[in-house]
Amino acid sequence: MVEIGYKLACEEHGPLDLVCNARQAEDAGFAFAMISDHYHPWTNRQGQSPFVWGVIGGISQVTADLQLVTGVTCPTIRIHPGVIAQAAATAAAMMPERFILGLGSGENLNEHVFGDPWPPAPVRIQMLEEAVEVIRMLWKGGMQDHYGSFYTLENAQVFTLPEKLPPIYIASEGPISASMAARVGDGFINPGSNAEENLIIFRDSGGGDKPAYVETSVCWAETEEEGQTTAYEQWPIAANTGELNRVLPTPTHYEQVAKMVTPEDVAEHVACGPDPEAHIKKIEERIRMGFDHVCVHQIGHQQREFMEFYTNEVLPHFRE
Repeated sequence: MVEIGYKLACEEHGPLDLVCNARQAEDAGFAFAMISDHYHPWTNRQGQSPFVWGVIGGISQVTADLQLVTGVTCPTIRIHPGVIAQAAATAAAMMPERFILGLGSGENLNEHVFGDPWPPAPVRIQMLEEAVEVIRMLWKGGMQDHYGSFYTLENAQVFTLPEKLPPIYIASEGPISASMAARVGDGFINPGSNAEENLIIFRDSGGGDKPAYVETSVCWAETEEEGQTTAYEQWPIAANTGELNRVLPTPTHYEQVAKMVTPEDVAEHVACGPDPEAHIKKIEERIRMGFDHVCVHQIGHQQREFMEFYTNEVLPHFRE
């Protein structure tokens, strides 16, 4: 069974709006939500980046059934995995059996801010794998010590643990992380690029029938042209390829790159406008790839209108 979810984009919305949007997503019939975890937005125009763990606490109090996935948290440089273990355990205690910890190897945009070097991708993936080991060790309870290649724990104990521990899903856009996700993760997340080939690697590397989540960006608007303009202004990174979104250090750098693409370039990756068939087609493309969870990111600030549109025109198609 395929489930359709909603993206809580911390880069575009303040904390109270995100809490409100989560409640609206539950009311609209979305099965789950994914919430981004950034220190910076991608561009200054996006304008927001609240602390995700504070927002999750608010969401836990206004929703009853909505599953929530961090999409995704980097537990390697900016925040020690021991802190993420405590934060995620608290979130899971506040949202019993409906919180999932999504982890990834991060972006330079967020992780270099305290002066740490930005390692190459293979090293970042090794760091992520050890971080998962640290988190799971602390979730066992009791006093823990760890002296690894990247992380140290001394006399560390997470006292507040949920009755049932949350699963850990691993994000991947490349073959090394896809095979690692199959080995150490309880599920797979793809942000939207190299999706099909990496899902195949994940499945073939031992991922089997573990849950597989993918993001897809859309921009509902009253006209297709208006949607294309909004998508370009708010989310030009949709047109970026390769390692670019992992290595640039500041929102200003992403704005410089945006000057080299056009609204038409962005629209090639984003379903724009009010035609439900365009949105349905975008989701169905991901389902045909083999994903069983598709998270829809509505670009821009017309979230209420998007919710109404999906409730009436898009979500019923997938229930049928």
